[in-house]
Parts: sequence; structure tokens; C-alpha cells
Amino acid sequence: MIFIAGATGFVGRHLMKALKEEGMDVRCLLRSESNAGQCRSLGFETVYGDITDRESLRGALKGVKKVVHLAGIIQERDGLTFEKIHVEGTGNLVDEALSEEIELFFYQSALGASPSSSFKYSRTKAEAEEIVRESGLHYIVFRPSLILGPGDGFTEKLMELLRMGPVIPVPGDGKTRFQPVFIEDWVRCFIKAIGDSDMKNRIYEFGGPEHITYNDLLKKYMEAMGLDKPLVHIPPALVKTGIALSRIGRSFGVKLPEASMEQIDMLQVDNITSTDSVEQQFGFSPRRMDEFIKKVIQ
Repeated sequence: MIFIAGATGFVGRHLMKALKEEGMDVRCLLRSESNAGQCRSLGFETVYGDITDRESLRGALKGVKKVVHLAGIIQERDGLTFEKIHVEGTGNLVDEALSEEIELFFYQSALGASPSSSFKYSRTKAEAEEIVRESGLHYIVFRPSLILGPGDGFTEKLMELLRMGPVIPVPGDGKTRFQPVFIEDWVRCFIKAIGDSDMKNRIYEFGGPEHITYNDLLKKYMEAMGLDKPLVHIPPALVKTGIALSRIGRSFGVKLPEASMEQIDMLQVDNITSTDSVEQQFGFSPRRMDEFIKKVIQ
């Protein structure tokens, strides 16, 4: 039995389909009934609870052998902070795992996670990793670069931005590099890792087979969408001022893509690792962005 926290999120939805195809028994942690259909339609069990509420997790892992922790946020809002979700939530789930005979604890972190990072997102991801590694449980930690696929939040926001006006605003020079990995390749890495006992108790950093600048990323999306608009580079500080103004605009019903000040700063830092990281660690060659972009924007 595999337990998934974050099953109805972007990665979780794709993972559930793959686990169904693999014939695995799955139990999904849900915060409400509204998303239960996604799990039950696949024949999976559901249990209600919240990783930020320790008591709500009691008994949720009975009979479970592997815990998959995908729950996380990329932006703080409505009282949900990085500290509360990434650190406290992970601690609660680890505590419950320690009360059962769990064989493996999988944690989805992020490339760039570090206790010395200047970003709260990356620091709290690193703190969560430490909780998992120091727990005494057998573990696997993934640190992927940007994961793209049908329904991913990054693509949804980017497509909204690209359709919005006659030009595309770019914070900074747009030369920051990313290493997009297709969700189906991430799933393939996951299936390989949890099925190989020699791969446990390690951290895996990986991304797709190419480094792509933010400028080129935007151009690839526009080409796939049939758009052709000029990129206009704007100083990050000015963009942050614009974020504050856009929040005022939204209060008057003007819809604009949401972003945080930290996300603008993170957009100025490379998010890459070795281009052969998947091949070296998981034994296959992942797809290049041109090979999957059409599936991403469908």
C-alpha cells in the first residue's frame, strides 16, 4: 500500500494514473470531499486529514508500506506559510510514519533547496529534507528542476501572461537558465526509484536534457501557442512595484497573473544541474522540451 499526501496536485494526479497502470494499491490523503472523486475513480482508498494538523493524521498510515509526500506550496497565502506546510507538515507526517512499519518515505523537494538559501521556499524545503533524513526512516528525496506537463501551474500562469497584452514583460535580462523535465519522465524516475532497494537513502537532483533561458522558454511557449510578441525586459525592482499595483488592480476586479516578490527574485537565479542527470541516475534519456511542449499546452 502506497500513501500519497498531495495526490490531487499537479504531480500527484499524473503519479496516480501511473500507479494505477502499475497495479499498485494507493491511499490518498484528502483535506475535503471535493477532490475525492479523482482518487476513487481509480479505485484508490481515501482518508481525510491535513499534514498541518497532527491529530488528523492518526491512523492514516495503518497498513501502509511507502509514504509519498508531494504536498507543498510555491507561494504563501491565506495563513499557509512555507514554514507551516513544508516544515511543520513534513514533521507531522514523519511522526505518524514513525508510529507505523513504514518501509520507505519519499519526499518531493526542489532543485536549489539549501539551509543557506536566501529564499524562504528553498530554505524550508531543505529543513523538510533534514527532518526526513534524520528520522531514521529509509527515504528518497527528489530535487527536480521545473516540472512541466498538462495542468502544471507554471504553464497556466505563463500562458495567461503571454495572452494578456501586445508585449511580454520579462523581469531582468531573461538569461536565467532552467532545466524543464516532462512530468511523464518525472513519473518514470519515481517508479524506478521506489522499486529499486539500492536507490534508497539518497537525494536525487535532476532535470531535463537541456538548459533553457527564460527568454527562450517564453519563445518556445509562444511558438507552440501560435503567438509572436516582443519581449520587454524590465528591472526586477520595477516589476515588484508592478506586483503591488496589480494587487490593487485585482481588488477592483482587474485580473492579472499572480506572483510574489520572492518568485521575482528566484527568477533571477539559475535552476539547473547536469544535463545528463536523469540518464546517469535513472538509466534513460528524458525528452527535450520541443518534444513535449504541445502536450503541456493542450
